[in-house]
Amino acid sequence: MMKMNVGTTPSVVGSGGVSGNEWESRPGGMVVQRRTDQSSDSPRVIRVRVKYLSVYHEININSQSSFGELKKVLSGQTGLHHEDMKILYKDKERDSKMFLDLCGVKDRSKLVLKEDPMAQEKRLLEKRKNAVIEKAMKSIADISLEVDRLAGQVSAFETVINKGGKVEEKSLVNLIEMLMNQLLRLDAITADGDVKLKRKMQVKRVQTYVETLDVLKVKNSTKKVDINKSVRHKPQTQTQYQQRDLLSFVDEGVEEEPRRDSGASSSSGTPAIGTNNWETMLDSTSAAKAPVEPVKPVPPRFKWEFFD
Repeated sequence: MMKMNVGTTPSVVGSGGVSGNEWESRPGGMVVQRRTDQSSDSPRVIRVRVKYLSVYHEININSQSSFGELKKVLSGQTGLHHEDMKILYKDKERDSKMFLDLCGVKDRSKLVLKEDPMAQEKRLLEKRKNAVIEKAMKSIADISLEVDRLAGQVSAFETVINKGGKVEEKSLVNLIEMLMNQLLRLDAITADGDVKLKRKMQVKRVQTYVETLDVLKVKNSTKKVDINKSVRHKPQTQTQYQQRDLLSFVDEGVEEEPRRDSGASSSSGTPAIGTNNWETMLDSTSAAKAPVEPVKPVPPRFKWEFFD
């Protein structure tokens, strides 16, 4: 029996004259044929030919890539959007999520590229929808910033009125009008999903501020009425006191006049004329029947100094 040297590679095997580079020695000592790239599991780079209109494009791509990745590579050479492409292999349309090697695409395989009008229209509609949503989001963001600025004024007015102060009614009315304008801007926005939810939140926020301003407006008006009442009552009491003092001065002047007359008559020395009782009774009855004339106020004869 002939012994075989372990680890040696024969230079020639069979009549084919196969070189020793196609053989390898296993750790156990067995000599087997060397593995090639085709039998290995590592991905290979293949070259495919893609026809678009009348032009052929040669693309080097990984064999385990998807058709979607192939579309993105072709987008740079053809100028089409990768979502508007439709690739045919063996007269069948291949989905973007399918892989080249699983569909049987090999080196130098031929594929056909076509433009999909339905996909293009769908993409444009989606793009327009996204533009509307983006515009609505931007408008809501601007309104939110404006409402934040107005909310600062609402809190300032609330602090002043709650502490007993008073604010001009015109300022409150103007602030309410500005908030209502923001509410109209929010009502003009039409959107769905998250945009609609954000718009609803801003609407509730503005309505809360408007209700707060209405309550502050009522409080401010009641304080104004109280101030006016206090101012009106004060001068009335002063005038009452002045009229009472004036009447007292008038009474004193009237009482002093007969005293002076009686003194003058006694000093003159003229005899007094006597009258009978019946004449005095007639004079008293006639005086009683005579109409009573209202007493006219007489200004005081004393020189008083009035202090403001």
